[in-house]
Amino acid sequence: MFQNWVLKRIFGPKRDEVTGEWRKLNNEVFSGLHSSPNTILVIKLRRMKWAGHVGCMGERRGTYSGLVEKPA
Repeated sequence: MFQNWVLKRIFGPKRDEVTGEWRKLNNEVFSGLHSSPNTILVIKLRRMKWAGHVGCMGERRGTYSGLVEKPA
């Protein structure tokens, strides 16, 4: 939500081509202006990348055992 607020401030209001009035961007128009990926998707992909990195560490590392073993 904060990210959208910042991006709306960057893009600013737009002038309507027909009436010439300034208007704020609604979410549908705003999402079409920038092509950044979904924030939730980026977080999930980074977690998967980290889990793959930890999986390659080996069983003797504490992080690996914390990721693989079941909690007590």
